Amino acid sequence: MTKIVRKLSKKSEYSYSVNIPKEVIDKYGWKEKQKITIEDKGRGVLEIKDWRKR
Repeated sequence: MTKIVRKLSKKSEYSYSVNIPKEVIDKYGWKEKQKITIEDKGRGVLEIKDWRKR
């Protein structure tokens, strides 16, 4: 697994964004405007997954 470093950008008073490289998007087959979930695992670890309706 390669290490990818990105900057955190502030978009508004309450929102931030991170750009994800195209290679990662292509690897998982994600599309524009697709829903994803971000889960805080603690200690600075975030898990990004495809959103699945339950």
